[in-house]
Formats: sequence, C-alpha cells, structure tokens
Amino acid sequence: MNIAVITGGLSTERDVAISSGGKIAKALRSKGHNVVFVDVFFGYEGDKTPEELFRENGDLVESKSVAENIPDLAAVKALRAGNSPSFLGRNVVEICRHADITFFALHGGEGENGQLQAAFDILGIKYTGTGYLSAALAMDKGITRALFEQHKVKVAKGEVFARGESTDSWDVFPCVIKPCSGGSSVGIAKAENREQFDEAVRDAFSYEDEIVIEQFVEGREFSVGVLGGEVLPPIEIIPTTGFYDYKSKYQAGLTIEECPAKITEAEDKTLRDSAYAAYRTLGLEAYARMDFILDKNGDAYCLEANALPGMTPTSLLPQEAAVIGLDYATLCDRIVEISLKKYKG
Repeated sequence: MNIAVITGGLSTERDVAISSGGKIAKALRSKGHNVVFVDVFFGYEGDKTPEELFRENGDLVESKSVAENIPDLAAVKALRAGNSPSFLGRNVVEICRHADITFFALHGGEGENGQLQAAFDILGIKYTGTGYLSAALAMDKGITRALFEQHKVKVAKGEVFARGESTDSWDVFPCVIKPCSGGSSVGIAKAENREQFDEAVRDAFSYEDEIVIEQFVEGREFSVGVLGGEVLPPIEIIPTTGFYDYKSKYQAGLTIEECPAKITEAEDKTLRDSAYAAYRTLGLEAYARMDFILDKNGDAYCLEANALPGMTPTSLLPQEAAVIGLDYATLCDRIVEISLKKYKG
C-alpha cells in the first residue's frame, strides 16, 4: 500500500508531530508499505513524480526528537521559499492523491482542528483518524466542556473567557488556566493565588484569543485510549516535577508512566466507561485518547479529548496498545486498517 505520512505544520506542537511522524513512517515501512514522509507546510520542491517518491520510500523531512522548548514558528515560516499564503506546501496534495491513504502525524492547529480533514474530504483524499466535525469539537476545550456537561461526562467547574473580557470574577483557587484549543500542555499553568493567576492568564492569551479556567481537581492523572471502539487499558501519569507540562511530556525521565495502572477494578471501569462516553459524545472515529483526573472519591474528571494522540517514543497510546499485545508497528498498521473502514459503504 502507498501511504503518505504528513507531519510538521505551524502549530506549537510542530516538533511533536515530526517526532511522531518519523516513527510512524519507519513502522509502516516495516509492515511492507511504501511511505512518503513529508512536511505539510514545506512540501516537496523537487522534480520527482509522486510515483517515483513512493517507489523510493522517500523521506522528505528529517525526523527528530522533541526539543525542550516549543518551536519558534516565525523562524519556521521564514525558511519556506516564496510568500504563498497556503498552509499546504508545494506538491503535498499531489503526493496525498497518489496514496491509498494519508496518515495524519499532525498535532494542533490545522492538522487537528478539522480544517485539513475537511479540505481532504472535498479533495477526495482518504486519511487516518476522525472526521472534520469531531476533530473540531475535540480541539475546542470550551465546546468540549459544554458537550460533556450535557452528556454527563464529568468535568471540573470552569469558565471560558475571550480576549478583552475581565477574569476578575474568577475566585476559585487553586485553578488551572489553559488556551482553549492548544495541546501538549503548551500555555497551561496552575495558579495558587491571584498573582500567579494573572500571570498565567496573560501567558495563555499570548497563544490564543480564548482560554479555559478550571478548578484544580486533586487526584491522580490518567489517560485512556480508544482504538476502533475498543477501550484500551488506562495508563497513570506521574510527573516527577509535580506538574505535567510540555517539558515533562516529551523529555525522557521526567514522568513515570504505569500501564496497566495500579487501580481497583471499580476505578478501571469508571475510567474506561468515562473514556468511551467522551469518545461517543464527540463523535470520534478510528482512534483517540482521553485524559482524566481520578479524585479521592473515585470520580473521573475529563480534562480533554485528543483526536490525534501523540505517537512519539514517549507517547501514551502506544504504551496502552502494547498491554493488549499490539507492538508499535502493528498499532500503526491497525490505525490504517480501521481508518480505511470509514470509506467503505
């Protein structure tokens, strides 16, 4: 099978995407597929045809590990030749049209908010993961919260604020402040008091025009994946630094992850049931991952839904899949297989 793996983009999670994409491309090749690995923003500037690129299993972007700090997107933009306003780099659409399916190794921004999914639907290009509407719903934490509240998926007390609105009415501490549509914990902070709160609000608004403020829920943090409708074993996340931020997520040794998690049968059921309810509420397809806080009373509070879970060497979904006997390459192959079922009917 010819598979295009598209990565990169222009979100703060660009480096995460490239790290994921490099491993996905290698894994799919090990399963006998012809893979072209390409940066969705930079595209391909050479003269080879898509057919030639697939025959050569071409790497058009260099895979790399995730750096400690988020990328400088202005510097990334400056590296692309010309002044095209298009998000899609040269020849990306042509490469994807020649693929049997495109694997979205993208995180954040246009790659995860439904825009690229909608464009590919119009172009008739098949892709992995969920469709445009569920991707958009999962990306916006404010909308996600509202839908979860309607469908009895527990969320912490919280509010959504737009740029220019006063946040003086918020008086619950400690609390967590986060950009409305960000991922990988970029711009997220915990505030114990008003001074920390004001600083965190300013920082969150530097990333986006809307932010979510939620009451901090004391408890253990878990993540639960869903693959083709099957709920995977919960994984517990224990950051050694005390807070699960961008650095803790992607730098080896800063987080302890236990899978299967050391929890009771009742806690396991609560987490799995909550994950499936969140997955169904948002209309997610193929695969996704939901993050939770499990409090001392055994209640699971959903923090967010990830329509395109990370697939880096330290990512959570591959660890969960390994517990049910799916090695990394088989997991990538299974995602392709499950995603193709969307197009049969």
